Amino acid sequence: MKASVVERDRHTWSLFEDWCAALDQPAVPASPESLAWFLQAHPAATGTQRRRIAVIDAAHYRRNLPPPGRAETVRTALDVARAERLHDLVVHLGSAVAQLPEFGWPTALFARRDALMLVLASTGLPSTQIAAVRMCDVTVDLQADALQVETANGAHAVTSLRLVRSGVSPKSVYRRWCEVLGHYERYPSNGMLADAIEEVGVTELAGCDRHLDPASEQLLLTPIDRWGHTPLSETPLTPRAVADIVRMHLNGRAPIHPRHRIRAQRPEPDLAPEPASTALLDSGYYERGTLARRRAHDFLGDIESVLADVESRAEKMLNDLLGFLDPDAAGDWSDVVE
Repeated sequence: MKASVVERDRHTWSLFEDWCAALDQPAVPASPESLAWFLQAHPAATGTQRRRIAVIDAAHYRRNLPPPGRAETVRTALDVARAERLHDLVVHLGSAVAQLPEFGWPTALFARRDALMLVLASTGLPSTQIAAVRMCDVTVDLQADALQVETANGAHAVTSLRLVRSGVSPKSVYRRWCEVLGHYERYPSNGMLADAIEEVGVTELAGCDRHLDPASEQLLLTPIDRWGHTPLSETPLTPRAVADIVRMHLNGRAPIHPRHRIRAQRPEPDLAPEPASTALLDSGYYERGTLARRRAHDFLGDIESVLADVESRAEKMLNDLLGFLDPDAAGDWSDVVE
């Protein structure tokens, strides 16, 4: 590997390679966490650290491997001020998630989606990458109660443990939104989803996430209109919409979604009972009805033979016409039209 590293970068690469060997960590491919630990174990000026990241990323680029230096973990380890801002952001976002409603249509639908959006924003991912996150980009760490995000363009981020300490469970937030997507996948009906969310305890949504394929490239977040409808075709949220929604929650001005039912339940009108009929039926009405039906049956009994005769006569006339126009074209019309 050292032979593929230019002369001026060999010292940096050797330092990183030796550090990985000492901790029994692979240098290629290196995880973002390993690179972040390496930077913390070898403090230096910001310019030097950036140079180290560039060298390690270049070694991965040459092998067509995702560069670990693009991960949010590395950016946080490199920028102390950014780490402090992200710490404050996690606290505020955790508080915003805890205040989201759990019931009501379509309020709870927006709440489930926005909760996941806020959890993803707590990792420091920009709105452009949050809007493009797919199902296959997210992995749930059940032991640490964390979400790991690895996008196709090399972005890597992990939710902070501070989010869990603030009372927010990232895996539960992710599961609750996947239950909505799974319900759409199994029952593509807003009416059924509204009934499920309105039910106390939301038991009808439990387990619906099993209908989703974790390896699917389906977009994770989707637009929702004020009635709770999502687009029929896959439509991503715009980065501007993601940024606006997160900003409004952080500023305490969360979007208000009026609670309503997807189907208005109108009370049944109080109708007076219909009076009993006072008409007197003739005692012979039954015999007359059966006699009329018997006559109709006898009259139409030979309808099939009549229609068959009409069809044969029409076929003969058609063949005669074809023979008159072109003697070679005369023949059975049924051979032409099936």
